[in-house]
Amino acid sequence: MLDINLLRTNIDDAAIKLYKRGFLLDKKYFQKLFHERGLIRTETQQLEETRNKISRKIGQLSIAKNKSTQEESELLKKKMKGVHQELSLAKDKLDKVERELQQSLEQIPNIPHSSVPVGNINKEIRNWGGKREPNSFNSPIKDHVSIGEDLGLLDFSAATKISGARFNLMIGELARLHRALGQFMLDIHTQDHDYIEAYVPYLVNNESLYGTGQLPKFEDDLFKTKQQKNQDTKDKNIKKSQEENLYLIPTAEVPLTNYARNEIIPLDSLPVKLTTLTPCFRSEAGSYGKDTRGLIRQHQFEKVELVQLVHPHSSYEALEQLVGHAEKILQKLELPYQVILLSTKDMGFAAAKTYDIEVWLPAQKTYREISSCSNCEAFQARRMKARFRNKNGKTELLHTLNGSGLAVGRCLVAILENHQNSDGSISIPKALHPYMGGITQLRAKKK
Repeated sequence: MLDINLLRTNIDDAAIKLYKRGFLLDKKYFQKLFHERGLIRTETQQLEETRNKISRKIGQLSIAKNKSTQEESELLKKKMKGVHQELSLAKDKLDKVERELQQSLEQIPNIPHSSVPVGNINKEIRNWGGKREPNSFNSPIKDHVSIGEDLGLLDFSAATKISGARFNLMIGELARLHRALGQFMLDIHTQDHDYIEAYVPYLVNNESLYGTGQLPKFEDDLFKTKQQKNQDTKDKNIKKSQEENLYLIPTAEVPLTNYARNEIIPLDSLPVKLTTLTPCFRSEAGSYGKDTRGLIRQHQFEKVELVQLVHPHSSYEALEQLVGHAEKILQKLELPYQVILLSTKDMGFAAAKTYDIEVWLPAQKTYREISSCSNCEAFQARRMKARFRNKNGKTELLHTLNGSGLAVGRCLVAILENHQNSDGSISIPKALHPYMGGITQLRAKKK
């Protein structure tokens, strides 16, 4: 969430920067609300002063205790009642304006960093490994779906029977390779990149999703559950049931980043670097007809998440570092990729700057996103009240960063397609051999 003072004191500059990312800020609307809030605050302060003066006068008259002062005191008490009513109405009006400001502020995306390309054309930063073109294979190239089904290790029909569309069932050595990928990524990030591994809840509350920016704007993208929560009433023998919404996590960014919600992190504890491997659940609202074949766009998939909570002065250095951590996984798996700096119109809602890492898929003859790494600056921290205490003892908002390190299913897709052989087998990258119990290739099951 943006600092409301930015809109109050420099709304023209904010509007220009937001327009660059395709967001039209209604300046007149906000200026009207700020004006109304100012008038009501002035009215409230004046009524409070009047109330206090009358209260003091009533106190003075009560000391005298004669007939004339008692009559004056009664008149003042009647006047006080009217002032209380006016003050209550004024506070109600102020609360209403404050809520409207807050709700409107929640719909505004983050302001892009000055280095982000303006418009909708992304910028290639670098590539690694070269593209292995389909004609460089010794046999016709197959996509990952055909490979998995030919090996007898990937069954979409069974998954559809069990759950519906956009789910998959991996069996045998493919399931083991999928598990090996997640373990390998965690080991690299914890042993080589100094992240602390965490185990996190897969169900989170409204406040957590609000903190990272998924709520209220993107509720349609989430899977919501309902839980009956028992709460004690005044009578300890009576229970009442209250409905509480919980959501399946769309990404482990949510629980990891909310670790700092309503906390003050000691300066000497920064940076905080966390990682976890979790399933992620997305409704894929608005993606009807897109990537319906295969593992690219699923309702359930696994991902290793990287989150950093850092000092504001070092957040852009940390972003470059985080991107490098994700790249290292692809290099060790011998998978060609490119790093793209997203333009202002392609960035996510909470991001100030985002790099996408795209892996090469030869069957599709294109690069596909496998990691997105963002610096959200103080946008999420402001929502979460995630702070640190600076060297002067004052609290400041943290900067939060997150990235995939990597999406496990898409990494599996890239291995199947880039490491396929003319005999139908798949060569497993050497980095994964210690995790595969001596298996170095995937081969079709013997019938």
